[in-house]
Amino acid sequence: MQLQQQSSAHYLLSGASGLLGTSIRSSLLHIGAEVLQLVRRSPRGPRELQWSPGSSHPLEDLARLEGLAAAIHLSGASVAGRRWTPAYRREMWTSRVESTRALCAVLRTLERPPCTLLIASATGIYGDRGDELLDEASAPGGGFLADLCREWEEAAAPATERGIRVVHLRFGVVLAREGGALGKMLPAFRLGLGGRMGSGRQWMSWIALEDAVAATRFLLSDEELAGPVNLCAPLPVTNDQFTRALAAQLRRPAVIPVPAFALRLAFGAMADEALLASARVVPRKLLDAGFQFSQPTIEQALAAVLGSPGERTGGSGQSETAAK
Repeated sequence: MQLQQQSSAHYLLSGASGLLGTSIRSSLLHIGAEVLQLVRRSPRGPRELQWSPGSSHPLEDLARLEGLAAAIHLSGASVAGRRWTPAYRREMWTSRVESTRALCAVLRTLERPPCTLLIASATGIYGDRGDELLDEASAPGGGFLADLCREWEEAAAPATERGIRVVHLRFGVVLAREGGALGKMLPAFRLGLGGRMGSGRQWMSWIALEDAVAATRFLLSDEELAGPVNLCAPLPVTNDQFTRALAAQLRRPAVIPVPAFALRLAFGAMADEALLASARVVPRKLLDAGFQFSQPTIEQALAAVLGSPGERTGGSGQSETAAK
């Protein structure tokens, strides 16, 4: 059954205040679905349910979770933008792994658990792989971020054992005007102060926010897809290609590269694993399932996100080329 036909469906959503969560929630509400949000603060209305994933009883009112169509778990502390101190590494692990374990432990006790559980993950699970073409069949890589994503996905085992269809949403860099990586880059690039990071040869797997939301809805309705699914555009680009495309879209020069050593001085290990690592990832499962990207090229995505005219066609032919 297509999601558009499920206007009365009831969904559970965590991380609803983030970039992705806000957009996914709005998309579901737009089709008339009901969305119950998990929040850690005191609820501000009947559509919110307080939970404490670090406690022995994460949720008290389990009756409200009975008969859900699906649960979408997007919680997680930001990976990029700050140093990975020991304390912050713990926060990243807790906000992902511990919260996933807590939610799955709750869902498996329900008499009528949701049929589907979508859990955020990231293409960071593949680690730094150079020019290797990666899809869902590729093995995880090494490093803190890859290990974190692997444990994050393994934490959902209790839900799978309960018979819930679990999908791990391995997001690439989500491009949006406000928030996310692009939002942080725009001020410098608009002033003509942008440039590639390091050598610029590292591959960047990305997805436009519009396609990220559409793919998430597609996965809610496609009952055949389970396990890891890469949510990234079919045409990854190098950091240098991305830099040039963004500068061209803004009609600004991009001639001030940021040396790798400067990134390491500013961000430590985060620079090597999140900014300089190379992951050339393609969305094999989505393509094979027939999902159509509205913005398959970086030029189309930037034109759409930044509000400039740009051709927004389907990317079937380009997608096939990228996936070969």
